[in-house]
Amino acid sequence: MSYTIQNVNGCTKKLVFNFDKVDLSKEIKEALVAKQQSSNLKGFRKGKAPLPMVQQLFGPQVENDALYRFISEQYYEAMKKENIRAVGYPQFGNTKYESGKSVAFEATVEIIPDFELKDYTKLSFKKESDAVTEEDFTTLKNNYLAPKAEISEVKDANATLKKGDHAVFNFEGEKADGSKPDNMKAEEYMLEMGSGQFIPGFEEGMMGMKKGEKKDIKVTFPADYHEEDLKNAPVTFHVELLEIKQKNFPEFTDELAKEFGFESVADFNTKNKERMTLQKKREVASKLQQQILEKLITENQFDVPKALIDDQKEGVKQDLTRTLKQQGFNDQMITLYFERWDADVTNKALFQVRSGLILDKLAKKYNVEATESDLDAKIEEMVAQSGMKKEEISKFYKSNDNVKRNLMYSIREEKTFDNLMKEVKIS
Repeated sequence: MSYTIQNVNGCTKKLVFNFDKVDLSKEIKEALVAKQQSSNLKGFRKGKAPLPMVQQLFGPQVENDALYRFISEQYYEAMKKENIRAVGYPQFGNTKYESGKSVAFEATVEIIPDFELKDYTKLSFKKESDAVTEEDFTTLKNNYLAPKAEISEVKDANATLKKGDHAVFNFEGEKADGSKPDNMKAEEYMLEMGSGQFIPGFEEGMMGMKKGEKKDIKVTFPADYHEEDLKNAPVTFHVELLEIKQKNFPEFTDELAKEFGFESVADFNTKNKERMTLQKKREVASKLQQQILEKLITENQFDVPKALIDDQKEGVKQDLTRTLKQQGFNDQMITLYFERWDADVTNKALFQVRSGLILDKLAKKYNVEATESDLDAKIEEMVAQSGMKKEEISKFYKSNDNVKRNLMYSIREEKTFDNLMKEVKIS
């Protein structure tokens, strides 16, 4: 064996090659003859230039090409023999070549990490309820009716502000140093309670207020807030509630249901409750899966190939770019966004790579694979959830190999989670 293997870290190997006797003269001569036949040198017909002249002009290049081919062949032969799963391309270095005598070089390559999962059967997780409540359904129905609703002032002086109400209020923010920036104050501002438009804690602090009441609401700005001087900043908002307004929704009739694309109120209720039930189950399952992945990643630390992170990072950026463009960002704004939030994008990519490797490990343990019947079942589920025609969804996922492959990978992960959740404790 003309090479040794060194473990650089958990996902990187270095192959060190040493050949004491290497004669590339045959390969070089063959390459020169091929070069002679393809060369069109001045004063000679194509392919008729003397070999010594071809060697004089192209000798170093041909010899270098022969050396590169030799190095590549030896590298790939060793990788195949050792059954090493490479990620990305190797980095060659420390090449030493003495014509007609010896060759030495190194190849550093990232690999799929080999790791053992710690015992996860004793881990405990809490699953939210996936039941669709009447409040959930009322919110959906009101979303349909919202464009036809009228907003009017609540006349009852004892009425208190609650979720869904519209508050008309004055506010002024005061920072810890006593300053009151102009961009943190407004008069007769109207806000729908529960809309989440203000920073966390503000709307919650206003709940229960009465018309004419004044209140100080203390909040802390998020760590990822877009203004640098307000990140993690404690601020007291001085608030005065001027009015409470309510949305008055019209009666939901069969005629309105037909305007929304349904046959009747009963048809609206049946179809939407089915869709909401499926959607709620998926949302709850997704949150539970996120909990499990976060815990497994915390419990199992291992080296991750940079090539995988870089590839995943590009995928994250593509997804974010589509979202940002939908929000009105132009190319310059998107570039600035990624410059500012590069660390967050990298961390998200790293999480996805780690979770993908862990799930792949589990899928192999459970002998899980996605089948065509799994794909058909998933399409039926999409039809029930979206209301779209089966033919349209089926054509979209089955006519594009990349789209289909991604969905099959997602199905494989879902089946892996089904097995995993039988082994962990879920309350």
